[in-house]
Amino acid sequence: MTLELAMEDTPVLPRGVRLHQDRVRGGWVLLGPEKAVALDAIGTAILSRVDGQTDLAALVADLAATYDAPEAQIAQDVQRFLVGLRARMFLTVSA
Repeated sequence: MTLELAMEDTPVLPRGVRLHQDRVRGGWVLLGPEKAVALDAIGTAILSRVDGQTDLAALVADLAATYDAPEAQIAQDVQRFLVGLRARMFLTVSA
């Protein structure tokens, strides 16, 4: 099984995983069963768009438009980030 996402795949946070604002430390974290990942601004920007409805192509296009950045570069960065989360079981996809 390849962990890379196709542009038509829809990233989904699996049951038990959620984006959470950590008011004590400031910032956002991705919470999963018995684990957490602190997120920087880029991770938060990506995961705030993971709604279980938006496919990877639309997510990348939205980020590229929002940050006035080249879509190809955004696609590479988002792919690398999401593959890392998928490998750690923080993310799944629906086709």
